[in-house]
Amino acid sequence: MAMSFEVLRVGHTYRMRNYDDVREFTVVRRLSDVNFLVQDKATLEKFELEDLVRYGRGKDYDLDEINSHGDII
Repeated sequence: MAMSFEVLRVGHTYRMRNYDDVREFTVVRRLSDVNFLVQDKATLEKFELEDLVRYGRGKDYDLDEINSHGDII
């Protein structure tokens, strides 16, 4: 079951799947109740989390917290 954006915590790492696109990111800063500045773990690019779901959520949408070993918590 996917987590809600409201429970994301600064400094923690998450994996999001949406429309077959899988991203791992770390939350850098909270911008609003449901939007965050995040940093992609692979590219180190910073962007707003809202940009990942701008066009909606697919049937495969999932958001999970992951630990430093890449395991879902």
